[in-house]
Amino acid sequence: MNYKLSEKHPNKRAFITGGGGGLGRGMSLALAKDGWTIGITDINPTALEESKKILEQAGGKIYTYQFDVSKRDDYKKAFDDYIAKTRGLDLLINNAGVGDGGLFGEYDLANWEWITGINQMAAIYGSHFATPVMKKQRSGHIISIASAAGLANMPNMSMYNVTKSAVISLMETLYAELYGAGISVSVVCPTFFRSNIMQFHKGDEDSKKIGETIIKRAKYSADEIADYILTQAGKNKFYILHPWQAKMVYYLRRFVPNLFLKYKAKEFAKKDWVQKALSQKF
Repeated sequence: MNYKLSEKHPNKRAFITGGGGGLGRGMSLALAKDGWTIGITDINPTALEESKKILEQAGGKIYTYQFDVSKRDDYKKAFDDYIAKTRGLDLLINNAGVGDGGLFGEYDLANWEWITGINQMAAIYGSHFATPVMKKQRSGHIISIASAAGLANMPNMSMYNVTKSAVISLMETLYAELYGAGISVSVVCPTFFRSNIMQFHKGDEDSKKIGETIIKRAKYSADEIADYILTQAGKNKFYILHPWQAKMVYYLRRFVPNLFLKYKAKEFAKKDWVQKALSQKF
């Protein structure tokens, strides 16, 4: 696959968080096949080393950084090292994220801080560090992985909804601010696809069961979603919505917000909401 992103950015320098598996590895692998120089990060050193071997075999030049993306100083150290090695940045992908669920008021505040640090603050850190580099170049592309959850704001997942809504808001702001500087911005809002996003779950058991079951049944793999994201980003699409359920959520929220809000509330008030959630297929 020869992505338009590769044609637009012939130096092919990318920094991708959460590259140890799932969507992060999928996007990294697709770019590696196109000959990119990629800095991948992950908190898991074993997964990181495994990704490095796979990506190098695919044709990429790989630098690895093992750290927690919610730790600002560690993030900056890794990012600065990558820039020193590559002398620039063409693509930042704010991908690292965790999934969780639980009722508001019952979900521990310490866990709120944990998920906010990874899903929200890491996207802020990455974008903050990348923006001056890209402005100096007058080129670059920032992709942030949000979620359709940040549009739908379904019950029993406030902690996830809030962080993903924040990422959407951040990217919408950056789109306007960076438009005149030659920097492109995209925000990805998928529904469920097969991934390991629930591996660090801290919420209640019902939420864990729902999340793991729906993800297991999902139609699309992380590699398929990765290809779609990179293809759409190459077309300079800002909202990357996939699959069709994500598009449906976007338009419901936009055109019939009150009806959508009442529907969610009435459905959640029913006692069989857990069983209904488990029966969903994506």
